[in-house]
Amino acid sequence: MSSTAPLTEGNLMWTPSKAFRDGSQIAAFMRWLRAERGLAFDDYDSLWQWSVTELEAFWDAVRAYFDVRFDTPAARVLDRRTMPGARWFEGATLNYVQQVFRHAGTGAARERTAIRYAGEAQPLAELSWATLEAQVASLAHALRQMGVQRGDRVAGYLPNIPATVVAFLATASVGAVWSGCAPDMGQVAVIDRFRQIEPKVLIAVDGYRYGGKVYDRAPVLAELVAALPSLTDLVLVPQTGSGTAPSAGMRVHAWQDVLGHDVPLAIEPVPFDHPLWIVYSSGTTGMPKPIVHGHGGIVIEQLKLMAFHNNLGPDDVFHWYSSSGWIMWNAQVAGLLLGTTIALYDGNPAWPDAGVLWRFVDDAGVTLFGAGAAFFTNCMKAAIEPARIADVSRLRGLGSTGSPLPVEAYDWIYRHVREDIWLVPMSGGTDFAGSFVAGCPLLPVYSGEMQCRCLGAKVEAFDDHGQPLVDAVGELVCTEPMPSMPLYLWGDADGQRYRDSYFDTYPGAWRHGDWIKITKRGGAVIYGRSDATINRHGIRMGTSELYRVVEDLPEVLDSMVVDLEYLGRESYMPLFVVLREGVVLDDALRDTLRARIRSALSSRHVPNEIVQAPGVPRTLSGKKMEVPIKKLLLGHAPQGIANRDAMANPDTLDWYFDYAARFLKARQAESATA
Repeated sequence: MSSTAPLTEGNLMWTPSKAFRDGSQIAAFMRWLRAERGLAFDDYDSLWQWSVTELEAFWDAVRAYFDVRFDTPAARVLDRRTMPGARWFEGATLNYVQQVFRHAGTGAARERTAIRYAGEAQPLAELSWATLEAQVASLAHALRQMGVQRGDRVAGYLPNIPATVVAFLATASVGAVWSGCAPDMGQVAVIDRFRQIEPKVLIAVDGYRYGGKVYDRAPVLAELVAALPSLTDLVLVPQTGSGTAPSAGMRVHAWQDVLGHDVPLAIEPVPFDHPLWIVYSSGTTGMPKPIVHGHGGIVIEQLKLMAFHNNLGPDDVFHWYSSSGWIMWNAQVAGLLLGTTIALYDGNPAWPDAGVLWRFVDDAGVTLFGAGAAFFTNCMKAAIEPARIADVSRLRGLGSTGSPLPVEAYDWIYRHVREDIWLVPMSGGTDFAGSFVAGCPLLPVYSGEMQCRCLGAKVEAFDDHGQPLVDAVGELVCTEPMPSMPLYLWGDADGQRYRDSYFDTYPGAWRHGDWIKITKRGGAVIYGRSDATINRHGIRMGTSELYRVVEDLPEVLDSMVVDLEYLGRESYMPLFVVLREGVVLDDALRDTLRARIRSALSSRHVPNEIVQAPGVPRTLSGKKMEVPIKKLLLGHAPQGIANRDAMANPDTLDWYFDYAARFLKARQAESATA
């Protein structure tokens, strides 16, 4: 990469060496296809075209390549290409956990490391494959003793620690259904989720540590137990030392006791489409959607994604910084499907300083490190230079997701992490537990772009008429089914909520709710949520490019923009900015912001108003809540705007409520005098 390259979208940042390409997992798959299936592909694009055209052949090849073993065979790969309603590998039985522990090995190999972990009060430690299997076997035995059967729900109120991995695998091994929430979630948010699925067992911590502070969750735990009458058993995992169990009419078990059974691991074969876990939409308004994914679909999708698009194998160490309630926790655990060592960190990524995760990456020997895009931009703003504070020589890949990664962060990574690192931004969703666009070790990296559409994902950018676009921004849609798409939404008996959520705009095509541009070279640029899109003078624009310009100013810590569309009149677009301590939004700073926006983007991007705000409302996964604030400023009642317990910073809402009241009053006065 040239040190003088301008910071614009589409700059060449990295090109894979021949050795890197030839040694990649996807290159090995292409050689296997040639040898075993007689299929030769000259490049990634031809492989992708085949994967989304010959769906049955592609997904069966993935199954065969990874030797996914069915206890009973499938009658067919795919019954029909419809969405929703596609059924994959009907008749097949398997278990996610069976695929994991194929990698446990025998003899001395069982002492290989399965999990490395650390936290704010936890020095780096390891769990071997043998120990992991023994703990999963013991907890599975205990769950059966509690009466847990196939299809029962087991809920976890747990942080990102090995016990959470053990609890998930034990639950899945008996054919029960896992669902987890992080302990930093408020009790209302947790109850809103767990009450819908009626769990039989709750596995929970007594507290957690974050940012150097200890948070006692015993009072919250008592409220959870009282609000979930379906519970028969509580398993208490000591984390902060209180060990306080709520007094309730149920059996309470200590973690050390449920791990005390010396029994072999007994794995229950289940149908390909048997529920594996229930995850949830962000729930910024209304009740969160409980999304059900199946064993087989997750195994097949995650093997493909982790191997071909993240280039993971049994010699890798994989860390994705994540809360246990974010789908990236599930993705990190899926590294075990390939025999990869996973590395867990529990704590604040900026405490005691912004270098803590980089030192963890060094200590744990991480080879692929991922985090939300905000982590990298925060490191950039904090002037962190990872290569100076940690040994990053073993790190060969860097992943980013959650929101678009700005081009400045690409530049910062190649300057201050490593100039020869493979940068792997990706975009997908909780909804299908996978990625639509991601990385490819065969292709170059360009600033602001994800390298490719994922294999098996027929992703298009649609215009308003449902026609595909190239090199233009459109709605992200997937026009062919994928095995990991939801089986259903829990409690959605007639499937209407599922259809309304994904298929109401383009019948037969999955509408994901993002703006995307597919470039001529096959890459992809995500511009933010389509329902938070700016439409100025007939030109549609995503919000991420504006944030990149605004937040590049040193005075600005955070920002949010909403485009208010009024029938019969021009739109009105306020920009909210959060400023550094001591900085005041005066006319000079407003002029600077407008000039930067006009120069870097266009006059259409210039906001009608710039307002200093105390914070930007965000979901628990860190997404800006543009749509709820847009609705508020369009006159929706504050009571139905947002679920505070599904927010990372609910106190910020009160300021926006006050602002909206003043704003709407002024608009009404203008209309009355017009």
